[in-house]
Amino acid sequence: MRSRRAALRTSVSLAATLPLLTGALAIGIPAAHAADAPGRDRLAGTKPAWATARADKGATSDSARVSARVYLAGRDAAGLAAYAKAVSDPHSASYGKYLSADRAQARFGATKAQVAAVKSWLRAAGLKVTGVTQHYVAVSGDVAAAEKAFGTQLHDYAKGARTYRAPATTASVPDAVKDAVLTVTGLDNAPHLASHRDQLPPPETVFRNAGPFSTYHGSNVAKTLPDAYGTKIPYAVKGYTGKQLRAAYGAGKRTGKGVRIAITDAYASPTIAFDAATYAKRNGDAAWSTGQLRQVLPAKYTRTKECSAAGWYGEETLDVESAHAVAPGAQITYVGAASCYDEDLLDSLSKIVDNHLADIVSNSWGETEDAQTPDLAAAYDQVFQFGAVEGIGFYYSSGDDGDEVAASGTKQTDIPASSAWVTAVGGTSLAVGKGEKYLWETGWGTQKATLSADGKSWTGFPGAFTSGAGGGTSRTVAEPYYQQGVVPPALAKANSADGNRVVPDIAAIADPNTGFLVGQTQTLPDGRTQAYDEYRLGGTSLAAPVVAAVQALAQEAAGKPLGFANPAIYARYGSKAYHDVTDNPTGSGLAVARVDFVNGYDATGGLSTSVRSLGKDSSLSAVKGYDDVTGVGTPAGGYVESYKRR
Repeated sequence: MRSRRAALRTSVSLAATLPLLTGALAIGIPAAHAADAPGRDRLAGTKPAWATARADKGATSDSARVSARVYLAGRDAAGLAAYAKAVSDPHSASYGKYLSADRAQARFGATKAQVAAVKSWLRAAGLKVTGVTQHYVAVSGDVAAAEKAFGTQLHDYAKGARTYRAPATTASVPDAVKDAVLTVTGLDNAPHLASHRDQLPPPETVFRNAGPFSTYHGSNVAKTLPDAYGTKIPYAVKGYTGKQLRAAYGAGKRTGKGVRIAITDAYASPTIAFDAATYAKRNGDAAWSTGQLRQVLPAKYTRTKECSAAGWYGEETLDVESAHAVAPGAQITYVGAASCYDEDLLDSLSKIVDNHLADIVSNSWGETEDAQTPDLAAAYDQVFQFGAVEGIGFYYSSGDDGDEVAASGTKQTDIPASSAWVTAVGGTSLAVGKGEKYLWETGWGTQKATLSADGKSWTGFPGAFTSGAGGGTSRTVAEPYYQQGVVPPALAKANSADGNRVVPDIAAIADPNTGFLVGQTQTLPDGRTQAYDEYRLGGTSLAAPVVAAVQALAQEAAGKPLGFANPAIYARYGSKAYHDVTDNPTGSGLAVARVDFVNGYDATGGLSTSVRSLGKDSSLSAVKGYDDVTGVGTPAGGYVESYKRR
């Protein structure tokens, strides 16, 4: 599911190649500023890599309109990064000494004088201030005014089959405001912004899984189908439920009581309350208490057609239902973005931080690293650092396309998962046996082969790669301190002798072939009727809320917020707190059989039978120790209680 949402978001994001940044972005100050021009300070990363001389189509019309955001550096950017690191490091004397949202803003946020200076400069250049928050000043105006304000010329550039506006040189700000400005976004307009629409569309057409199914791994063996790896294989599970996942990841008697989880996605499902309550009742989860599920939504939605708004409903449903299934006592707040654009998703994250709506934030969205520009990376990292200072941890799905070569043509990681200030969650294929017994996990990576016409063999077995957990080595973020000594040098130094961030940090169930059962109201094939139905779903969109829920259990055990958890996660590396996941846990090939409706919802269009081989993730491999599919591993029986206050 995540790969579909990620693909949609990628298509509407600032699709510029991200040039290599300095180490400051890894765990310190975002590398926003560069060497000065006379009287001005350059903002590194504001000229996208695709804006080349060869692609230059000439100056943009002076009368064309520009909307931009000037992100504020605050009064002590270096201090913010240093404090965020100190309160997150178990070896620091400041560990766990978090600040309230108000105190964090008072200590590190922009001053009134900085805001006033930025507004004055922008207005003097001829731009109109359209909005001011704790994090940025939004402006609009014509190209001539934008060029005057940011010391650059705006040109039109060919990018693929289309033409977009972008700075011809790196943007800059006057020295008088350089300490107040972190970066500027919006000077390039790839892509063009769609018009506003206030009404959300109805749910998408129903999706259903065909049977036969297993109720637990191995319960229903496909005796009439051909062998795979020398043996009969089981049918895929109908979909694991909370009881099975809680057992697999060592929940014990913990429920996450008293812990607040926030979930961010774009838009909001109009039937989430009904769906979540119905699902819990049907599948043995604890009933939702009054007020346990909240939604914080924007005043209006935008770009619903461009972002395929209804397609995000299943994302929210998966996140909410899986988080509640694993941590049934936790408070869950869904914070919906107005669209799938970075600026709106950033606003949702800021809303959580500014109001401290939760201590744990699950995010099942992302895009490839080459689709983000350094200006946006700096803006994201600042929000994550403010969160760390307040004791808020952000968890991001690592992606569903493995090393991304098949999907993008380039081996790369996903963002924001590759930020050094978030916990990147990788994915596994999970086998839970009879009596909720944990059997094994592999790194999630799927190859698919279909049944031959005569039903006696698998055509082209094991088949082509279809999907797998995202991971690998970042090209833009330096190696963070907490990965040093744990991540093998061959991974850390794959792109630079100095070392880079490697993704993921931790993992959980993701493979749709061993996925989670979800309940959602969907539109039936007649296009008019809507009804509740259940289906199996996966992706690292599942892994992220599952790990977030496990962290809620751990926070309950600790009796205090875990904050930015990566230093603590890596401190437990090599212990019994983790399942050390490998691609071949049983010593022989692993696969499941699947029967699917060709049309996605009933047998009128025929059935398709296939074998799905497990543990084959593009060029990524789950091996003993840390790896770029599952990180340090998945939570084991001792993980939750390892946080218990001694």
